[in-house]
Amino acid sequence: MNFNFSDLNNALRVPLAAEVHSRPFMPLNAPECLTHLAVYSKSASNELAEHQNAQHALLVHLCGYFGVVAPGLGAKYFYHDFGRFRLKWELHTEFATYTFASKPIAKTDIAPGIAEAFEQMPIEMVPHEWLASLQGQVMVGAHVVFHAGSADNATMQAELQSLFGKSMFVGSKVLSGGEVWTDFLIHPDGFSRFVLCDVQFTEHQASRMIQRVLEIETYRMMALLGLPNAQKSAPELNIIEAELSHLCEEMVKGEHSSSADTTLNVDGEQVLLQKIIALAARLEAIALENNYRFSASLAYFKLVQMRIEELREVNFHGMPSIGEFMDRRLVPAMNTCQSIGRRQVALAERIAQTNDLLRTRVGIVQEQQNRQILQSLSKRAAQQVLLQQSVEGLSVVAISYYMTGLLGYVGKAIKAAGLSINPDVLTGIALPVIVVGVWLGLRRLHKKISTHLVK
Repeated sequence: MNFNFSDLNNALRVPLAAEVHSRPFMPLNAPECLTHLAVYSKSASNELAEHQNAQHALLVHLCGYFGVVAPGLGAKYFYHDFGRFRLKWELHTEFATYTFASKPIAKTDIAPGIAEAFEQMPIEMVPHEWLASLQGQVMVGAHVVFHAGSADNATMQAELQSLFGKSMFVGSKVLSGGEVWTDFLIHPDGFSRFVLCDVQFTEHQASRMIQRVLEIETYRMMALLGLPNAQKSAPELNIIEAELSHLCEEMVKGEHSSSADTTLNVDGEQVLLQKIIALAARLEAIALENNYRFSASLAYFKLVQMRIEELREVNFHGMPSIGEFMDRRLVPAMNTCQSIGRRQVALAERIAQTNDLLRTRVGIVQEQQNRQILQSLSKRAAQQVLLQQSVEGLSVVAISYYMTGLLGYVGKAIKAAGLSINPDVLTGIALPVIVVGVWLGLRRLHKKISTHLVK
């Protein structure tokens, strides 16, 4: 068949199909020494592209020391055998991980012990100049000794006690063929320590176990990034709640106070409204800073829980397991973050409700003021009508006076023409008719004007 079926593929089919194979496990066989670093680069702009460029530059810098060709800028996974050590690099949304692995060298014919293996970590083979470039960015640093055989004997237990000190450390059987020992503490060398034992693992179980344990440590630390935000926000939320309560008390006092001077009440409530808006702005600033961090912490916490479940832990001689340790230490921290997140939401709703109530009160007072203004305008209009009616009466008199005068002149002219007529009698008889006619004419004119204005 000569037809090329790949021409029918959607542009996303191949990259999406390859996604599930993009982060293979590092092949490991006990004994092994591993150093795991999680580099967290928080840029000022928090842009993903800037974070990826910075992480890729660090990898290129490291590969340059050993003459190794680094992957392209868009790569998210890299594995290479540098000879003295092997490196697996993974790029994540907020951080990148570097897992260095090497075989421990025995000083005698006997296989190296755990303490001796911790002195041969592959991080010692990494250039110090490159490590110095990570200053302030390392979120996780862990040393892992992958030991062949069980630690369930007196000699190994004594060695573990010397490594982890007198602190309570965690131990459990995992994946039906391995053991995990750690105390989740950062030791004087700046690294946490893990001892993983290969009791009866199959070929790929060891790699999966180590990967999951390192992811638990990495995601645990990333999840805890939300705790400082929660601890910082708690007192600020307390202050905002107290100020909001004080503003509500002022609103109640203003409601019960005399409302005779409505202008003064509106001015006071406008001041309260400005204060509530300021509180809302402060809360929004806190929420913007915390929302992403709390959401990310919750996502990392769920990943921690998933990885713990995948280990299928079995309690070992009554020692706390990783799951029990996280339930006692990590869960309360995550609950604190979720509690602060819920407080932010609840406080924002309370501020919004208070703002709506105050705006409603201001609107009611303004309506009362508008009603008083309209009443005042009505009174003035009535006064103007009375004044107009008075003026109309004077107008009738004035018009009648002038018309009567004109009629008098007409009467005199008729008398001068020789007709027998008394101008004074004519004027007296015509006066009532003129007054009534003028008054009726003005009324009719006003009615027409009023009808026209209404239309």
